[in-house]
Amino acid sequence: MTPLDSDSIADYLLDHPHFFEEHAELLGRIRLTSPLLGRAISLQERQMEILREKIKVQELHMADLMRIAQENDEITSKFQSWTRSLLLARNDSDLPQTLSGNLQAIFNVPQVTLRLWNVAEKYDGNWFTATVSEDARIFANGLTTPFCGPNNEFEAAGWLEDPSSVKSISMLPLRIGAAPEAFGLLVLGSPDPSRFTAEMGTDFLTRIGETASAALACLLH
Repeated sequence: MTPLDSDSIADYLLDHPHFFEEHAELLGRIRLTSPLLGRAISLQERQMEILREKIKVQELHMADLMRIAQENDEITSKFQSWTRSLLLARNDSDLPQTLSGNLQAIFNVPQVTLRLWNVAEKYDGNWFTATVSEDARIFANGLTTPFCGPNNEFEAAGWLEDPSSVKSISMLPLRIGAAPEAFGLLVLGSPDPSRFTAEMGTDFLTRIGETASAALACLLH
């Protein structure tokens, strides 16, 4: 008689799903080694172990999904509060301070500032229209997504209140729609090197940049 290999036995059991119903006494006699208990257990006990392991994995996955949902809900609430503050700004000249100040407060960003160029003449002389080099403008034009990473002595970091303490930085280009040229740069800085990194997702920062661009477009000439 040709001995059966394990694959043949597995195929046989799959092809005969009623085998253990017809030979129920085998269920109590088959002994398996439990990786959890380190001893031999019955087939039914091993099935219960596997089931408990699956339930545990599902519970962990569900807890992770709930955590992500809660974090997303908190971010959405903060974003709504920030957007509402922009809508409540009493005049156009208040917008830059309202935008940067509330972004800093609501999202707990240590330092926030911005610079705009090509604005209407009546806004000249404001802090947000301070001189910006041509290199910084070219840099902003080249950004298609927010820049996040270490502060490598960027010019824009010097616009922040305490540039020497900034270890990581995010720079968001401000532009109208898909315009090739930016009209400003929104700058977020942190003393925490891990706050803004090259590996982080930028979808939410992109939304902030788009909303900021739409709000500040009224200042352009």
